[in-house]
Amino acid sequence: MSTITATNFTFLGQQSYYKGKVRDVYNIDNKYLVMIVSDRISAFDVVLPKGIPYKGQVLNQIAAGFLKQTADIVPNWVIEVPDPVVTIGRVCDPFKVEMVIRGYLSGHAWREYSLGKRMICGVTMPEGMKENDKFPEPIITPTTKASVGHDEDISREKILEQGIVGEQDYLQLEKYTRAVYQRGCEIAALSGLLLVDTKYEFGKEDGVIYLIDEIHTPDSSRYFYKEGYEERQARGEAQKQLSKEFLRQWLIANNFQGKDGQVIPEMTDVFVKDVSERYIELYEKITGGSFQRSDVSDVLSRVEKNISDWIVRNR
Repeated sequence: MSTITATNFTFLGQQSYYKGKVRDVYNIDNKYLVMIVSDRISAFDVVLPKGIPYKGQVLNQIAAGFLKQTADIVPNWVIEVPDPVVTIGRVCDPFKVEMVIRGYLSGHAWREYSLGKRMICGVTMPEGMKENDKFPEPIITPTTKASVGHDEDISREKILEQGIVGEQDYLQLEKYTRAVYQRGCEIAALSGLLLVDTKYEFGKEDGVIYLIDEIHTPDSSRYFYKEGYEERQARGEAQKQLSKEFLRQWLIANNFQGKDGQVIPEMTDVFVKDVSERYIELYEKITGGSFQRSDVSDVLSRVEKNISDWIVRNR
């Protein structure tokens, strides 16, 4: 099956090209950003060797849907979605922090908590909590946006002290983060899910703050199934998750966590198909809709044509 693992396009007005772990981003006339969500998949900061069919479509369409459903809270960067794996939006100057918000004591926050720490990013966590307990109120735990290596935790105080973001803008980012997360929780509840934690990125153009990149996808967020959550917590059992945690667990079980000297386990065709089906399941559960597989018989040509046609119409 045809997947997008790399692109090498040259578009009219192209100013630059950036390849991330999953996304390929083209700058057109310093006015538009063309974001192609590839089928690459990463874990432990390593891009795995095989693409996952329809993964890019899943992520792009989930993000597009949630951005549309939160546009009344904060303006976002999206102008149009001309292809199932492509979003075109305005060029913004990104803030150099990621706004992570956590409604539950899970993941990184739990790992810190289990080591005896009761403060994360300058925020105090209550005593006596268990893994996956709900916080009394969601907490914001920002990270720096590292161009190389891992993002690092940072407090509001340090962000302001170091001048990474101005105070007025940062307080607005916090307000937007809480409001978008609340909306995300409400939408998730309609699908029988709990939005556990997520991250948002923001940028600015002409004095206006915009929500940028993807939101509420299984790559940027953690979901629990709502049904049985309380019972599992009471019994001290692991929660039923809806995220790409299954991929991390498979890698761990095969002795890979991205450390030096470790070898990526073989991704068989059966395994790749299974991961693809899991992503489609994530789409349908998160959105409540049926996933429509796009024609991927010549996917690169399709993507290139749809982008080129849009650029010609809008330059």
